[in-house]
Amino acid sequence: MEGRCSVETWAEFGFSGTPCTPRLTFGFGTDVFLCPGNDEVYVFSSQDRKLTAVIECPAPVTDLVESHDKQFLYVACRSGVYCVSLQSLPSRAQSSPADASSSPAELKMSTEFLAVAEEGVLSLLLVGSVLLTLSQRDASWVLTSYRSSNYEMLSSFSLPLVSGDVHNEAEGKTATRRRPLLTCVHSSVATPPSSPSTSSTASGGHVCLEPVLFKLLFGIDAALAKSPVILCGLPDGRLCFLPLRPPGSRLRVLHSLEQPVVFVGASGVMEPGPGHAQCLVAVGEEGRVVLLKSDKGGSEGGGSRTAFIEGCVPGPVMCGCVDKKRLYYSTGSDLLVLDLAEVSSEGESQQMIGTSSMTDAALQSPTSLNVCRVVALAEPTCNTAGEVQLLGLSVRGQLQRMTLPVEREDARLPPVPSTKGGRSVRDLLSAIGDVCERASVLKTAIKSKNQILRHLNQVLNISFLLIASTDTEEPLSIQEKPISCHAMAGWSRLLQSDSLSLTCVLDNSSPYVLEGGWTLSIAVFPLSCPPGAGGESSSTNFSFPFHNLHPGETLEVSLPLAAADEASFPMTVSCSLIFSLTGLLGEEAANLPGLQDSCVSLPLNTLTVDWLHALQVTGPIATHRKAASRPSDTTDPIQAFLRSRRVGRGGRGEGGGETEREQHAASVRVSSELLRDTLVLKGSDLDAQRRSKVAPQNVGLSLLEWLLSEAPGGVAAARHGDKMALSGSVVHAQGPNGHTVKLTAKEVDVGEEESLAAVEVQVESSSIAAVCGLHHAVLRRIQALLQTAPERAASTKSIQSLGLRQALQRAKRLLQQIRQSRISGGFGVGVSTGQMSQSLLSAYQELRENPLLII
Repeated sequence: MEGRCSVETWAEFGFSGTPCTPRLTFGFGTDVFLCPGNDEVYVFSSQDRKLTAVIECPAPVTDLVESHDKQFLYVACRSGVYCVSLQSLPSRAQSSPADASSSPAELKMSTEFLAVAEEGVLSLLLVGSVLLTLSQRDASWVLTSYRSSNYEMLSSFSLPLVSGDVHNEAEGKTATRRRPLLTCVHSSVATPPSSPSTSSTASGGHVCLEPVLFKLLFGIDAALAKSPVILCGLPDGRLCFLPLRPPGSRLRVLHSLEQPVVFVGASGVMEPGPGHAQCLVAVGEEGRVVLLKSDKGGSEGGGSRTAFIEGCVPGPVMCGCVDKKRLYYSTGSDLLVLDLAEVSSEGESQQMIGTSSMTDAALQSPTSLNVCRVVALAEPTCNTAGEVQLLGLSVRGQLQRMTLPVEREDARLPPVPSTKGGRSVRDLLSAIGDVCERASVLKTAIKSKNQILRHLNQVLNISFLLIASTDTEEPLSIQEKPISCHAMAGWSRLLQSDSLSLTCVLDNSSPYVLEGGWTLSIAVFPLSCPPGAGGESSSTNFSFPFHNLHPGETLEVSLPLAAADEASFPMTVSCSLIFSLTGLLGEEAANLPGLQDSCVSLPLNTLTVDWLHALQVTGPIATHRKAASRPSDTTDPIQAFLRSRRVGRGGRGEGGGETEREQHAASVRVSSELLRDTLVLKGSDLDAQRRSKVAPQNVGLSLLEWLLSEAPGGVAAARHGDKMALSGSVVHAQGPNGHTVKLTAKEVDVGEEESLAAVEVQVESSSIAAVCGLHHAVLRRIQALLQTAPERAASTKSIQSLGLRQALQRAKRLLQQIRQSRISGGFGVGVSTGQMSQSLLSAYQELRENPLLII
């Protein structure tokens, strides 16, 4: 095809980015119907070259079709099918103002124009007096036929959806939705009802095929009944057909292009005759072209068979049309023409001998017409000079007429070899570059996936290791766990205020590396809420992300526990490792909304910070007495003034000085023999350099030193100057609530007839909270100490001589007293709140002053 293609712009509508596929078709007269894919339909006169009518619909238009008698126009929307009389449009324009002759008629669709109330109609087709609709419902395609006179439903056929349809439905919200195609195929021996054209190409959705090809494709029953056949091109690539007249007809699949069907038409190809075609053409969105024709293998078609000639053209294909010999299609960047006669001849030469089958034909390189950005094409026409004319719609809304040059006789000669060779080299180099680029992208993606899988395998190994360590019958100690946390509590002074901080150390004793994505999570919460907290225990969480903690390495983090006078002890510190899947997937996690907040949490161990950890040792007894004989220089003057006023109100003498507050005490008694054996074992296990395996001479001093320096449960106390403070068996310290406490450890004899040597640890303070907290901490440590005690025979001393029976009886009596006080306070009978509190306090003090002996 020599010469240039001339382009003439008829009108500009100025639209872009429509949700549905644009539609451009010739009417049976001089009208052109244009649907850009939005909610408007334009009627354009090709004779007068002007816009004659604008029809506004309630929803985006998916398809339209004109009746054979030029009286009505059927428009398909999401809400149904509307019918408008074309004869009423000029009358509406005449009822407008005086300048209406230059402006198009405007019509707004309403419910009075609704013909078929079927939602989701995507395609329309009118065959005689039957109106067919194609819609998508749930998991199937539904083809429904109606009588066009009263819109009574005649029949309905369904075809199951495949995955490609669902994918296309999801993409329809953000991109132009590819609609299915409906085409009516007639046999040339049967005249299409009310068909205004005898052309073999598609006109108003109707094509005519030669009888032999019609019989081979759609069966002998449809051919004998001279039945029109409905051809459906679906977005999943299936090409289905349905004969209308034979009873028991159903939708069947003729062929699959494996890509959305863009165009279906018919062409004369080799020997075109008037009114029929010898080839059915189907084009896919990615450039696949299929020619369905009859291959005569015997006389009078007795040995005829169907030939499927298939190949690919450069895509993507946005729209197409066909005449007797050529296929015209647009890729968006160019308008191309393909000679179907050459494709058919090459396909026949490559056909295999035997039964007919699909053959991959080497398609000729299409010819460029140098017209770009075409998104819709109407049926081609010919003028009096024999020139082929195409009517197209551009992506910017321009209605263009393209006139192709007349083909000369020598146009079929092969092109200059050098030009074809140069073009082939360019194509090969471009293809090689594309393959290299895709290979590089795939190599990077595979490397990234391997890295993610290796990292995920490391995470799973660590998870199984920690889960296995927690599922053992006997709980492992902190030193035995592969990954654990231990801590050290210490006081620090910042901005003239004291605060207790905790330094946590994460120890990786496992054979695995804790890589990026791991976070050390520490939750701190008191076991009991303070009196002013309203009965609610508050929790504080700390997160410390880290990278690449190798085996044998440690991670040290610090966090504040509480300020002075604000702490509530004991405190529980829960340590865990958290791995975020977002850190594992990286940028790919953005495409997976369900994984953005997903993580793996692995508990490590739970630590407890009690009153003994929070003590600030001030000095031995001698130092304390010396310091207590004079007022402290650092005492708050306001607090001193308030204390003096309270003393004055108490009726004491003015010269009496500062009165000592009431002291509370609690004690614990432990067998000396048990302590000697246990402390020797602890000394040999923990610190062979500092402690001797020989039993300590001063058991009380050794016990007191162990209570203040040991780290039960993985928490140690950081103290300075404790050597001076532990020079005797009495230690003075300051609790976290600011009150002074005294710890005393002395040896006593227990028993009436036969005595037993024991060590009594006594806690004294003017604060009942300090006494309770320290008493609980001492008992907790001794309980941990007893778990490592050696097994030995039971004591032969008489239970009666040790006074344990009287102690048990006293404990039962006090328990009964506590229960009675709680019952009376709960019902509000007999005692007031103050009396009940005083009764409980006296019972608590008696229990603490007469402890049981731990043997």
